[in-house]
Amino acid sequence: MRIPLSYVARNLWARRLTTVLTAGGLALVVFVFATVLMLDEGLRTTLVTTGEYDNVILIRRSAESEVQSGVERAQANIAASHAAIALGADGQPMISKETVVLISLLKRGSDKPSNVVIRGIDQRGLVLRPQVKLSAGRMFRPGASEIVAGASIAKRFAGAGIGEKLRFGQREWTVVGLFDAGNSGFDSEIWGDADQLMQAFRRNGYSSMVLRLADSGLFARFKQDIESDQRLTLEAKREQTFYSDQSRALSTFISILGLTLSIIFSIGAMIGAAITMYASVANRTGEIGTLRALGYQRRNILAAFLAESMLLALAGGAAGLVFASFMQFLSFSTTNFQSFSELAFGFRLDGAIVVKTLLFSLAMGFIGGFLPAVRAARMKIVDALRAA
Repeated sequence: MRIPLSYVARNLWARRLTTVLTAGGLALVVFVFATVLMLDEGLRTTLVTTGEYDNVILIRRSAESEVQSGVERAQANIAASHAAIALGADGQPMISKETVVLISLLKRGSDKPSNVVIRGIDQRGLVLRPQVKLSAGRMFRPGASEIVAGASIAKRFAGAGIGEKLRFGQREWTVVGLFDAGNSGFDSEIWGDADQLMQAFRRNGYSSMVLRLADSGLFARFKQDIESDQRLTLEAKREQTFYSDQSRALSTFISILGLTLSIIFSIGAMIGAAITMYASVANRTGEIGTLRALGYQRRNILAAFLAESMLLALAGGAAGLVFASFMQFLSFSTTNFQSFSELAFGFRLDGAIVVKTLLFSLAMGFIGGFLPAVRAARMKIVDALRAA
């Protein structure tokens, strides 16, 4: 014979003030836990959506980012002649030879500098990134000192708006357009003509090559051919995989920091839940004795008090999750540990995070309520009734 769940819920309602205060502490912990998961998911989603699965990126072997990479012109020409590369409508290979440079710009409204990625692309660079769309102005003209800025860059950095000018590489560059990259990492970049940027920064080679294969299934063979060619010192990766790897260091840092904070806060929350449940047991001694006298077993009492603690935690977890969901309206920027450039991304909530968060709150309720529930279950009928 089990104690009805409605009875457990009425006990929580009867102690509304204590219930609200305890649930509030649990909600705070859940809020921190959920926002950390959302931040990590937002980071990974931003960088994964930066790359196209069907695109392949070539960088120098052992280079961890495009900034550290270098592709000689001769090597670029050899790689571009591979038969597996798709051809465009004009019969030319679908390849973009790109230059990536870091510059320091000042943020709007402050004198605080931050690193920004300048990417030099050729005429096919935009075609290979269908998620990138011009949102205002026009595209830069090949051979001109013109640039287009990502939506995130235009908002946060001085001189990056349409019609404004930026000075770098011993030149003055005019911003002629803004592009929207669908909240991907490209939103935190500035694009210009590859040849002009190479001249400005006195580069003799490219940083990377982006290409599309005629058939995605040819990737393994293409990768083997490129990496086994003695004339080349290049490594081939799917573009999506490459950008996913870029989030590894920062994602690990966020996860460790968030887990540490969540553990510290959850210990306090579980202690608070345990104190609340101990007080509940002490105030309901006569009630426990009556339940035992009515025929309820020790395990029924244990299950009822555990259910009460977990229901309390679930209420706090749901509240914390609701408040955490509003974080999706905010954006966050920090330095990417891989490229040392500023990266803007947002909080992202999905079904997996909801499940993890609610399980975390239930675990806190179970741990915090277990000992008080054991105490309630071990009470003897006569002693409980006498104490009442």
